[in-house]
Amino acid sequence: DPVRVLFPTPPRDEIQSATFVTTSGGLVGGDVLELTAQVVGDAAALFYPQAAEKIYRSTGADCHIDVTLTVGPGGWLEWLPQETIVFDGARLIRRTTADVESGGRLLAGEMVVLGRAAMGETVQRGVIRDAWAVRRDRRLVWADALCLEGAIAETVAHPAGLDGATALATVVYSADDAASHLATARDLLAGAPDPVRVGASVVNDLLVIRFLAKDAAPLRQIFGEFWADFRHAMAGFPAALPRLWQ
Repeated sequence: DPVRVLFPTPPRDEIQSATFVTTSGGLVGGDVLELTAQVVGDAAALFYPQAAEKIYRSTGADCHIDVTLTVGPGGWLEWLPQETIVFDGARLIRRTTADVESGGRLLAGEMVVLGRAAMGETVQRGVIRDAWAVRRDRRLVWADALCLEGAIAETVAHPAGLDGATALATVVYSADDAASHLATARDLLAGAPDPVRVGASVVNDLLVIRFLAKDAAPLRQIFGEFWADFRHAMAGFPAALPRLWQ
């Protein structure tokens, strides 16, 4: 509790998938989730949540989410997020660790939305610590952390902070030839509308793509379009997203 795993029947020509369902409808302070996904051999699999994750206001305790992704030689693993919506006063500590061996490929991401825009809510206080570590053949190639606490609204609004953006996302692609696909990623992002700021770079042969917007809706759309097209370009899978994600 409160997580279940379902295995939807994939559409024709699509890879196997597993979807995580948070049966409680959201997470509160003190909740701890540990999610693990592993692909070995020549297998390919897509993992994704059934809906956006909600992190409710905490009375003081932290909510912990630990994600561990492992890809063996010849494997393909997709970790496709929906939004993590952080309520005002929430305390989220999330760690995502990925281990990819030579010959394996990983396409993984996260999306964070600060506050419930439809209710006019802004995140004034709380804690958000979202950390990543990606290893290639057991060697750390990328470590990244977002940390917001204290005067969160001021940091979000500051031009040297998020410049008013309340929706942000990251995609990483780890493969033997990931660095050679930087131009492909940038070409796919070229049509992103002005409300969404995007960028792609390579760090230690890891392809990293960033998204930033003041509104979650256009960011989600661009994120989804990029993901569908990129997976098709990299692996020949359908340029589509799961029906539950839609």
